[in-house]
Amino acid sequence: MTNPEIQTFLDKHGYDKIDLKAVLIDMDGVLYDSMKNHANAWYETISALGIDSTPREFYLYEGRTGASTINLLFQRAFNRPATEKEIHEIYAKKTESFNRQPKAEAMPGAAEFLKKIKAAGLTPVLVTGSGQTSLLDKLDHEYPGIFTPETMVTAFDVKYGKPHPEPYLIGLQKAKAKPNQAIVIENAPLGVEAGVAAGIFTIGVNTGPLDDEVLLSAGANMLVSDMQTLADRFEEIYTTLKQ
Repeated sequence: MTNPEIQTFLDKHGYDKIDLKAVLIDMDGVLYDSMKNHANAWYETISALGIDSTPREFYLYEGRTGASTINLLFQRAFNRPATEKEIHEIYAKKTESFNRQPKAEAMPGAAEFLKKIKAAGLTPVLVTGSGQTSLLDKLDHEYPGIFTPETMVTAFDVKYGKPHPEPYLIGLQKAKAKPNQAIVIENAPLGVEAGVAAGIFTIGVNTGPLDDEVLLSAGANMLVSDMQTLADRFEEIYTTLKQ
């Protein structure tokens, strides 16, 4: 008997089945416990401008481009978008603050999950809004042999950030997969929206402080509490998806 979450997804999109070939995976908050560093860096930078904010709200903005986040806050505080000069200067300060944060550790359970993906013959594709030039070296250190430049979608590959589906549509192209041949793993509501908009079965992993309802309201087709739980349940979920 088909899982009701999966059946609802199949009915919505008119798919016969999920013929799983690829797993499209976000980075911050999924592979690395780094979102608190991003949230703290944004909060420190934005507070210095005299704009009211909270660290928690930046979890809601995860996946936006830096310019989009800054413009959102400027519209709220000053009723105008930021200038290109302001965006450049503010984002540079945010980056400096982020680099002062403690080292973000690999997310517990992420390595085990990735190894199970590879062992099952599935293609893992990284889909991140990050534009770090040293990203592949970082990933190779923590997750050796998992990703290549051909299986990564970064800020350099996209015109539109999440919640636009473009990052995940490019991820499908890199995986040579159709929407019903992949799943998305996301921790952020905007990322969930992007995966759902791309027509892909999207699993929300709530590794941050947001209520489960935030990810479910964004459209998550399935929800788990953390990456270790996802790794532990991989065989069950994979088997169910194939039915």
